[in-house]
Amino acid sequence: MILNCIAVDDEPLALGLVCKFIQQTPFLNLVNRFNSSTEALRAIHEQKIDLIFLDIQMPDLNGMELARLLENVPSQPRVIFTTAYNQFAIEGFKVDALDYLLKPFSYEDFLRASQKALNYAELANRQTTVETAPAEPKDDYIFLKVEYQLVRVELSDILYIESLKDYVKVWLKGKDRALLSLTSLKVLEEKLPAKRFMRVHRSFIISLENITSINKTSVQINKTIITVGEQYKQAFADFLNKWA
Repeated sequence: MILNCIAVDDEPLALGLVCKFIQQTPFLNLVNRFNSSTEALRAIHEQKIDLIFLDIQMPDLNGMELARLLENVPSQPRVIFTTAYNQFAIEGFKVDALDYLLKPFSYEDFLRASQKALNYAELANRQTTVETAPAEPKDDYIFLKVEYQLVRVELSDILYIESLKDYVKVWLKGKDRALLSLTSLKVLEEKLPAKRFMRVHRSFIISLENITSINKTSVQINKTIITVGEQYKQAFADFLNKWA
């Protein structure tokens, strides 16, 4: 797999070094370079970019502001920050950056971060293949993308699924921690059998067979109480009438 990249930095020497590193990395393709975030944003909307090596401290539109705007870009390019300032690390995490390279960084550091981007892209590509494959109703399990692998999860073990921005948290029987998977609640809703799972809130899907107690406005699974969302109340009421 080849990742189409751009480099954005207002310092010519730093920009040149990043471009040099990109060009000597076999799985990276340098599409363009920019010394302005606004120019880069225009290009990102005009062509498919997989990865952006992005400085933070820049005039007009800084790198962190540009990263926040990427949510509106259909191709959803990922970001690796390249900066001389370590105080932005937490902000980088909040905008879901893949990595944070502190200047001056070596090619070894650059390659490690780039490999992380490649692993992410390959995993996302495999997940897309799994999600678009024909459904097999007889299967009693699903595969979830967890970190850099696909994990098999038995449907009978799922208690409920909680949405978390670009991820979901899948809570399982006998587990204190949820599985964190890079997918959406909508994708899982389409994959899970409707006879066994129901979406009761824009942020929750529940396992019908693992309900502990139930009333008109909420469901309890073990010690967790989940409120039924307004747009799901009618479907939930229909289920409740059959369940009662």
